[in-house]
Amino acid sequence: MLYNILSFLLDTAVAIVGGACLLRLVMQRQRMPFGNPVGRLVFALTDWIVLPLRRVVPGIGGWDVASLLAGYLLVLAKLLALWGVRGAMTPGMFLPVIALFGLAQLAISVFTALLILYAVLSWLQPQSPVMPVLDRICAPLLAPLRRSLPSVSGFDFSPLVLLLILQVLGMLLAGVQGEVLRLMF
Repeated sequence: MLYNILSFLLDTAVAIVGGACLLRLVMQRQRMPFGNPVGRLVFALTDWIVLPLRRVVPGIGGWDVASLLAGYLLVLAKLLALWGVRGAMTPGMFLPVIALFGLAQLAISVFTALLILYAVLSWLQPQSPVMPVLDRICAPLLAPLRRSLPSVSGFDFSPLVLLLILQVLGMLLAGVQGEVLRLMF
């Protein structure tokens, strides 16, 4: 029971801070201003890990590699902590590979949450100060779908289709992860 509680708490903390690291990566890639409420929250959650990494890890081609590495290190630290508490559940040398899958799953979860928030706010509170940020993050993913899907009676189904795609990607990723782990053991 203690392991389940610790796992839940670590999953939640890594989802929040690691997700903010991935959000920082996307926002900086799109050169979004960080003076908005979302940007200030992202900086507050991630500066402690990203800024020290940035001194060592440079950006590459407009990508903030330090933010990506911070997300990966958080997932890896969570796995190491759980492995240490549980014991030899998984050989430690495979944890870096498992952390890569965890980071990809985290990215899918972050985009899923942002997309749901975007859809709900677009219906209920389209003038929210968060909407421009969400629109800039979600629009590049939604644009190809909006071009190919007709709107039906004024309803845009592209967020729903993208949610389905993200869920399928999550399932495929879980399947690939299972196969990789099976081959490792």
